[in-house]
Amino acid sequence: MNIIIVGCGKVGWTLAEQLCNEEHQVVVIDTNSEKIQQLSEDLDLLGITGNGSSIRVLSEAGLKEADILIAVTGSDELNLLCCLIAKKVSDCHTIARVRNPIYNKEVHFLKERLGISMIINPELAAAMEISRLLRFPSAIKLDTFSKGRVELLKFKVLPEFRLQGMSVMEVIEKFRTDILICGVERGENVYIPSGSFTLQDNDLVSIIASPKNSALFFKKIGVHTHQVRNALIVGGGTLGYYLASLLIEMRIKVRIIESRRERCEELSDLLPEATIICGDGTDKKLLFEEELAEAESFVTLTNLDEENIFLSLFAKKVSKAKLVTKVNRLMFDDVVDELDLGSVIYPKYITADYILQYVRAMSNSVGSNVETLYQILDSQAEALEFYVRESSIVTDIPLAQLNLKNNLLVACINRGGKVHIPRGQDTIQVGDAVIVVTTVKGLKDLKDILKR
Repeated sequence: MNIIIVGCGKVGWTLAEQLCNEEHQVVVIDTNSEKIQQLSEDLDLLGITGNGSSIRVLSEAGLKEADILIAVTGSDELNLLCCLIAKKVSDCHTIARVRNPIYNKEVHFLKERLGISMIINPELAAAMEISRLLRFPSAIKLDTFSKGRVELLKFKVLPEFRLQGMSVMEVIEKFRTDILICGVERGENVYIPSGSFTLQDNDLVSIIASPKNSALFFKKIGVHTHQVRNALIVGGGTLGYYLASLLIEMRIKVRIIESRRERCEELSDLLPEATIICGDGTDKKLLFEEELAEAESFVTLTNLDEENIFLSLFAKKVSKAKLVTKVNRLMFDDVVDELDLGSVIYPKYITADYILQYVRAMSNSVGSNVETLYQILDSQAEALEFYVRESSIVTDIPLAQLNLKNNLLVACINRGGKVHIPRGQDTIQVGDAVIVVTTVKGLKDLKDILKR
């Protein structure tokens, strides 16, 4: 597809990189000529220096032939204006990043009256991801497929689980739950494990299962699976507000530490059921006064990555709380991952993932049948959900007889709302939703799981 991206920040760059890898025709517009030059040198795309709300610049980018325009500049108003102009000039789909909570209440109007296809709010999307993690605190990361019927969870193997030295097959046989161990991260190495693969303590293991079966598996290995009862949040910005609102709906007791008195007063009006503490979230004395040592979850959402990281490291030392750490800068993610900060949330990645899912859904209507795609295993592998619309060379044949590509697992089949982990004699049928996990990038059709 022909895709125009307006804005070359972290989200725009991530989108451009991924869409180029998926062989779309990409044009990026930004007012910063240095960024455009660097992006053009690194990726196979066209970069244009200019204002994305200019008809001349958009015409130069090929707006009339574009399938999608994605506006992810730092200005909500500019993003909306770019989309509005694009709809007047072209018949393309439009996606706008809009972060102001005021606009969040007007999403329906913006989509219906202005014709914007998708509006993504980074803070709200990040808050939703954090709330899922606090609902299932044992997971480091949790993604969903098939409208929540299937979960992809990542957890760390601890000595008390007694999984050290057990093969994947032994784990399945011993605990007798319908789950699939579909990925293992060990140091810098990533594995799509076979049945003989042996687990070690401190491995990061990804499993696929229905919510019921994943909860049963964790219960059997001795992991706490109930949602947290309270949350201590440092940082009362937009993300903190959205998260507190979601947690209050989940009947989780919320306390927010915020340093700005004016903002504290606003939050007190907006969130009457939360406890708002005006103070310095890095003050050790204050943290202990607010019972950090007894907290079931601790979420750091300040605007300083360093502050969030140090606070989480401190909390790890003095409490057993579920830790969630917000990090904005993406270039040091490998260093951050080594610090063992619990669940690390990158709002920029989450925003890009939501937009990419919409783009893939559009691709689906022009031939591809990828419904959902997540980057997993430190972005070295993908979990893809395919919907089977017609018979093909992969349907009605036992999986054991299919010549599947290496480092690829058919991980789950959802048939008529019933989820199960397939074995060798199972077949893929028309109407199924099929989840595949693989290190092979660029699968566009379910038939691509086969060796050529």
